[in-house]
Amino acid sequence: MVQSHSSRNQLFVLRTLQFANYATMVLLVTYFPLYFESQGFTKLQIGAIYSVGPFLSIISNLAVGVISDRTKNLRRILSLLYCVQILALALLLPQKEFGIMAGIMALFYLFQTPINSMLDSVSLLAADQMKRSFPAIRMFGSLGYAVCAVAFGYLLKIYGSDLTIALAIVTILVTLVFSFFIGDYQATLKKFEFSGLWGLLRKRQTVVFFLLIMFVSVAHRMNEGFLSIAMREIGADDSVIGYASLTSAVSEIPMFFLLAKFGHRFREIPLLAVASTFFVIRLSLLSYASEPWMMVALQTMHSVTFAIFYITALRSLQALIPDEYRSSGQAVFAVVWSGLAGLLAGTLGGWLYDAFGLEYVFRTGALFAFVGACGFLYVHLRRDLSS
Repeated sequence: MVQSHSSRNQLFVLRTLQFANYATMVLLVTYFPLYFESQGFTKLQIGAIYSVGPFLSIISNLAVGVISDRTKNLRRILSLLYCVQILALALLLPQKEFGIMAGIMALFYLFQTPINSMLDSVSLLAADQMKRSFPAIRMFGSLGYAVCAVAFGYLLKIYGSDLTIALAIVTILVTLVFSFFIGDYQATLKKFEFSGLWGLLRKRQTVVFFLLIMFVSVAHRMNEGFLSIAMREIGADDSVIGYASLTSAVSEIPMFFLLAKFGHRFREIPLLAVASTFFVIRLSLLSYASEPWMMVALQTMHSVTFAIFYITALRSLQALIPDEYRSSGQAVFAVVWSGLAGLLAGTLGGWLYDAFGLEYVFRTGALFAFVGACGFLYVHLRRDLSS
């Protein structure tokens, strides 16, 4: 149990961490590319910097996850990750040379990419031990993303892109401070053993689960990676593209609230099939959208695609992976969800874009989601027939 930490205080700490973490994500996803552009970097150079993330996430997520479970010290590991991120950004501030900045960003991503999975890991453990709902904690990340997308956009419009790194240092500093107050939720867990982890990961149902997650994640990454390109291609300016991002984040919040209240009433696998089906509809409609407002409107479907899928997938992961392997299991999930799917979506999507056009990128994403939906439905029906 958590020692000398009230449930209310811990909820505040974890919710603030989620809020500040996704405030940083707004800067990384939306405003860092604009900062690099203001430094005179080409689109190819910016793309090269951002392509490092998925590669490094595979290594860093697995390493951090295993170390966390083995040492039972997730709290200190998070603090270390935040410290190195601040150091990297401080080194980035005075730099102007592409090669040096790309190297520093690689260091930054090595210690940044495991953050989401580790923060979700400790939030899941805390929610379980405090008898709280994980979506009620995670929804503050979406709130942070939505609020800061507007606030940072306003500040950067007034003071210019040069403020971007300073804002990121501030948000990471907030997460660092609050990371010191995370309860020791791993203290009572069983001893970590590699043989036990490997035995869990090679089980047929675990392999099938991660494979289906990757199919749907490719669809999600194709939407995430090519939406702004598609919108710019049909004449949208940066403010309209920003509205699309804001719409996605805001739409998650009520769904997280509903999942916190009623999500436990529904079985995970059929719910994953439903969310995957909505991904098929969302990407199919995107392939036919011809006006920017259509694409903005379609981002409201983020609530019935990503929000439902992500939270339900983590619930399924809890059932598959015991708590003593929570961080490792979460790391493998992150590798599949972000790393492998991101690489496949970026590579395949880029080739489809060059060869056939953006509509085929979204239609291929819809096809991946369809395979995932059929897979989850098959798993659900097979379980019902065998029970």
